Amino acid sequence: MLRARSQGIFLATPGGIWEGGGHATPSTKKVQACVGAVRCARPGRPARVPASPGDGDALDAGEVPKSEVGKEVSAAPALGSRSRLEILRQTTPGLYLDGGPLGEILLPRRYVPADLGRDLDVFIYRDSEDRLVATTETPLAMPGEFACLRIQEVKPSLGAFLDWGLAKDLLLPRREQVTFSREGALVVVRVFIDEKSDRIVASERIDRWLNLTPPEYAKDQEMKVLVARETPLGYSAIIENAHVGLLYRTDLANPLRIGETLTAFVRAIRPDGKIDLALDRAGFSRVKPLAEQILEAIRTAGGRLALHDGSTPAEIRDALGVSKKAFKQAVGVLYRKKLLVIEADGIRLGGPAGPQR
Repeated sequence: MLRARSQGIFLATPGGIWEGGGHATPSTKKVQACVGAVRCARPGRPARVPASPGDGDALDAGEVPKSEVGKEVSAAPALGSRSRLEILRQTTPGLYLDGGPLGEILLPRRYVPADLGRDLDVFIYRDSEDRLVATTETPLAMPGEFACLRIQEVKPSLGAFLDWGLAKDLLLPRREQVTFSREGALVVVRVFIDEKSDRIVASERIDRWLNLTPPEYAKDQEMKVLVARETPLGYSAIIENAHVGLLYRTDLANPLRIGETLTAFVRAIRPDGKIDLALDRAGFSRVKPLAEQILEAIRTAGGRLALHDGSTPAEIRDALGVSKKAFKQAVGVLYRKKLLVIEADGIRLGGPAGPQR
């Protein structure tokens, strides 16, 4: 299996322009992303095609587009960051951008947009020859973020190469591997810049990167979490790329998928700093909005909803996105207010909310 690499990359040298080679996978891939600040891998993406010398028109050396003059440009571009870089010139290989202390950085021709301004928002990384290059694409995870990425290729002596949304796959070094999974598997990793090699790489040793400082989260605070691993009690989830919490199996209607990104709520922070999470708000604070949601669902369904005490937790979560326990609490509130009627095989509107039958 061939690993996708950057194509058509050029390096400016005192002697002129040097062209780098590469190759792309013959297969195609399809995007599959997770939600929020934390992201999941794409099973695949289209293979990259190198730009051909002479394709399209080029600006004369030193010429800069006149649109968007005066637009603010990032003053401190860095490896692994998105920066707005000024366009210096356009050549056959692509655009050369002002990388400040990093020097001139090439944006390969295939990433050059049709409408050029004075500068471009780009991500800076290294190509297969360890040269700094730019892309207008956004990786599935930035340095400092946790993500679920798919293994594209395994090389036992080096590690695994992960699809992170760019032409060059991300290296998971052997020393940073834990599961040693095969090609096609999804792994939860943290993306970081290795200080020794100055490369962007991944690590499966996620515990090493977690924040051990006691969090200042509030009870019932809404958070984005990434399901990292299964435990005897439930699922360990990374909270906002910082801390780790636990989603208890007894609170879940269905099993969770590793790498899944969810909205969760802080149920409790224990004296030892461990965080309990839940997919529903705690106590009565969840009942009022859920009660309104149930009434609206009944109205939308024509005045009756086929959910009842015998419905499975999965059926209730599929219909309303909440646990069976939360559903029963909200139905109880509505029943006491005479806003609905409970029947053996469902619930319907009653009282001020709808006609009694």
